[in-house]
This record gives sequence, structure tokens and C-alpha cells, in this order.
Amino acid sequence: MLKAENLRKSFKKRLVVKDVSLQIKQGEIVGLLGPNGAGKTTCFYIIAGFLKPDNGQIILREEPITHLDVAERAKKGIIYLPQESSVFRKLTVAENFKIVLERFKNNLKKIKDKLEYYVELFDLKDILNQKTYTLSGGQKRKVEIVRALLIEPQFILLDEPFAGIDPIGVAQLKEILETLKNEKIGILISDHNVRDTLKICDKGYVIASGEIIGKGTPEEILENDLVKEKFLGEKFFM
Repeated sequence: MLKAENLRKSFKKRLVVKDVSLQIKQGEIVGLLGPNGAGKTTCFYIIAGFLKPDNGQIILREEPITHLDVAERAKKGIIYLPQESSVFRKLTVAENFKIVLERFKNNLKKIKDKLEYYVELFDLKDILNQKTYTLSGGQKRKVEIVRALLIEPQFILLDEPFAGIDPIGVAQLKEILETLKNEKIGILISDHNVRDTLKICDKGYVIASGEIIGKGTPEEILENDLVKEKFLGEKFFM
């Protein structure tokens, strides 16, 4: 389990995250939602390892990891995927994977077998020799996620994954997330696309004015009066 406990963060004496606690289990999709300027992004970056909290801690399997940065957390099995595509655009899909394989020379057969499995699982076989700049947004996201899976993560943190992709890409991404869930990987999504995020999540947390104002299943969030007042509005529907 990955947990954030009582996170607090200030910038220039302005408290932007106030005692935020949340948890993600492996095999669970969790949404982190909230209006602009609510502290959602700051909280997400603290969990990812880009920012250190003033108070509170991040705990992975009962081990405090608050002091670790994003690269050190990756070694522990927590992978951050940014909103902007991180694939090498001028390389083919296969060449993108080869870069990761070169990090595992001592265990190459196991990683190659794993790559073959994920290429089949995510239906990438027919595009292995394509340059990644020719791919759709959904295909690029698949390549990113397969690269991440070769490192054997337990948790993947997705920053605005629904931003800038068309409806077909959104549908593809939802399929990807369900696949990751079935592979027992915990997913934390921070996104402004409330509707699509809630449709895929097992549970969510809503932050407003730096604190959690609602949490639970998508149904519980939609029925929360404070969430309606501060974030969704009365006319929001799925």
C-alpha cells in the first residue's frame, strides 16, 4: 500500500495543502480531483517525489519514503508518468524499448520475456517498427506504460492522462488502466477531466482550498453535498 499521511505544504506562508491523507492499494485505481488552485497538483507532486512536505509523510508498505526523490521512488516501484509524452519521438517503438532493456543486461532473458508479454497484451506488435512521432496519443501512452512495466512497478502515478487526447484515445487509455489494475498495479490519477476519471476509478479524493472535502466511491463523491457546492455544481452528471 502507498499512503500519504497528514501532508502539509506552504509557499510564501500560504498554506496550500492542509493535513491531506490518502491511500492507494495495488490493483486499485484512485482519482485525485479538485478545482484549479486547490492544492491537488501540489499534493500529487509530493506523492511523486518532486516536492517535500513541510509536515506529514509518504509511506510505502509501512516504510517512510518521504525523503526519497522521484528517481529514488522509481527504484522502489513508484513510477511517475507526466502529462506530456516521454517517448523518444524519432526512435521506433522497438528502439524505445531497447533503451530500457540495456539497463537490465544481467537479467536480459527475463525482461525480454516480459516485454514480449506486454507487447502482446497491449497490442503493439504491428507498430514496433514505426517511429513514435507517427503514433496516436493512445498508442504513445501504451508505449510509455510498457516501458514503465519493464521496471516492474507496483504503483503508477498518472499526471493529467486524459488531457489532449481524442475520444478514441480516451477509450484506449481506459482499457490500459483496466489492464494495469488486473496486473495488480496501483494507479493514482490526477486530472481535470472529472467525468472520465470518475468513470474509471474505484475511489477518489476531492481537494478544495488545500483539504479533502470528499472521498469514497464515484457514487459517494457525486452525492457529496460539499463536493457539489465547492467543485462539481448541482447540474453535474456522469
